[in-house]
Amino acid sequence: MFDITAAIYTDADKAREHLEALHWPNGPICPHCGNVDPTRITKLQGKSTRPGVYKCKECREPFTVTVGTVFERSKIALNKWVLASHLMAASKKGMSAHQIHRMLGVTYKTAWFMCHRIREAMAEDVKSAGPMGGSGKIVEADETYFGKTDIQPTETTSGRPFIKKGKTGPSGKRAVVGLVERGGKVRMFHVEKADVATVRDILVRNVDRRSELHTDESRLYVTAGKEFGTHETTKHSAGEYVRYEGERVIHSNSIEGAFGLFKRGMKGIYHHCGEAHLHRYLAEFDFRYNRRTALKFTDAERAEELLLGARGKRLTYRRLDEARLA
Repeated sequence: MFDITAAIYTDADKAREHLEALHWPNGPICPHCGNVDPTRITKLQGKSTRPGVYKCKECREPFTVTVGTVFERSKIALNKWVLASHLMAASKKGMSAHQIHRMLGVTYKTAWFMCHRIREAMAEDVKSAGPMGGSGKIVEADETYFGKTDIQPTETTSGRPFIKKGKTGPSGKRAVVGLVERGGKVRMFHVEKADVATVRDILVRNVDRRSELHTDESRLYVTAGKEFGTHETTKHSAGEYVRYEGERVIHSNSIEGAFGLFKRGMKGIYHHCGEAHLHRYLAEFDFRYNRRTALKFTDAERAEELLLGARGKRLTYRRLDEARLA
């Protein structure tokens, strides 16, 4: 049960100890040289030394548990970082920076930066995770479009934007390609254009070729589908959304559901997202979906995984601002 008055959310030292217990279950690890020998690591103490500082006798560098994480060099109290992380991990459709700003008592600019750092911690390394699916498993694929791309559409002589609808979806909108393993995890990708080549590249890089691929009748998957164990489709244009063949259930409703959750969050919570940051929001929704209650995760476990994911990542305000202005 979430208790907002718990010490790790109100006391910076308790929050630091919580992070140390998560990241260093067997004792401190030097982030500079990787030293794990407790006899070669000293905890610094004294009136002029802030709590939680250690010094490695191998490389002679001082460090804390936040070094090498998205929390590094932050002047925001650690208990506020831990609370913000829990709130974003537990909120099914996300939590806006304005809400974080009001609840934590920080400026909106600070809350915005915190949220993006937390999304960076949520981002998963799909390469190390390996391919989705496998023999006897089903992977659903689909594409969706929402919002408006930052690229301005061509104007007509009347001065109104001309939105052309084609086989790859409406132009002027942002394209997202999604994959989900039936009953398992999801991966969503923002692409400049959802065409045959782009969709195939995403499929072959992320899905085991032995998988059974389920899609709608879109021609984007016809060629790529031949490279997988089987390729089954449902004809949405004819009102077919699920088909039963004996014990087999053919549909792409799981990925449609993931898209629906993402869109409701973007429209109802975030309202606006710069295209340069869209991949971070997708990472946020992927993270929560992949640790949903149906997969036996609690809010506390999801929050702890988020805090663990903070290691080995850095995100500076300059990088964020450059992405926004690019």
